[in-house]
Amino acid sequence: MVREDKSTWKANYFVKIEKFFDEYDRCFIVCADNVGSLQMQQIRMSLRGKAEVLMGKNTMMRKAIRGMLDKHAELEKILPCIVGNIGFVFTNEDLNEIRDLLLANKVKAPARAGAIAPLDVKVPAQNTGLGPEKTSFFQALSIPTKISRGTIEIINEVALIAMGDKVGMSEATLLNMLNISPFSYGLVVNQVYDNGAVFSPKVLDITEEDIKAKFMDGVANVAAVSLAIGYPTAASVPHSIVNGFKNLLAIAAETEVTFEQAEKMKAYLADPSAFAVAAAPAAAPAEAAEAAPAAKEESESEEDDDMGFGLFD
Repeated sequence: MVREDKSTWKANYFVKIEKFFDEYDRCFIVCADNVGSLQMQQIRMSLRGKAEVLMGKNTMMRKAIRGMLDKHAELEKILPCIVGNIGFVFTNEDLNEIRDLLLANKVKAPARAGAIAPLDVKVPAQNTGLGPEKTSFFQALSIPTKISRGTIEIINEVALIAMGDKVGMSEATLLNMLNISPFSYGLVVNQVYDNGAVFSPKVLDITEEDIKAKFMDGVANVAAVSLAIGYPTAASVPHSIVNGFKNLLAIAAETEVTFEQAEKMKAYLADPSAFAVAAAPAAAPAEAAEAAPAAKEESESEEDDDMGFGLFD
């Protein structure tokens, strides 16, 4: 296969990126640090038919996008995101599904000196299987050990590396000796582009329940402010009506004024025993629940008698 010259390769790259932005409304802006060629090939295969991965030099990406601003002015929002070892994953499928596929294609990797730890690394208490001659090495890293049956045993779990710290030579050597591969690498989603909007991938974790809860919190705040300042809104009007109805009931209770909705209240006030009669059906289920263990030993006829006669006989 004849390798195309540099100018032809650049021209084809510009055509490809413009084609992808024309065909796809969404894309992930991903970081490809520590991702090898074999792993990238596996990622492409898992996304086949659902998404397209496009990598390249940042300068070429910026130049290609600037050349499309006349046609797609919204792409200007992507330019600040092109920093570091990044690429694009174009798709028209569900974003959550594509992100799950990217997360599923992470591979474990050993700690390398000079790498930035993406997570906290802890060494569990264990028998290392190493000989006593390595004791000084563990002491240099402040790892408590003891000799057990001729081998070094780590007494307690040790926090070796904190997230964001640079991995030192000693830490990397220790983890390799213990056959611990604490890190996993793959394409990491930095930003999401969707029909002209650029946002954090954390937005994809928001559910409909979260949206409803936030909306109802906002409605409650609007209603509270509206009631406090006496300014009616769609959120506060139901509360105002209920409060007004309570006031009408209070007036009806203290005067001879009456209306249909107040008749039941007046009847209760005129005959307080009505409260007891109304409360009896509600009290009976609670009493039955408390007496359930004893009720199992009683006959069905006795249970019927209990339901017919209560505290208010």
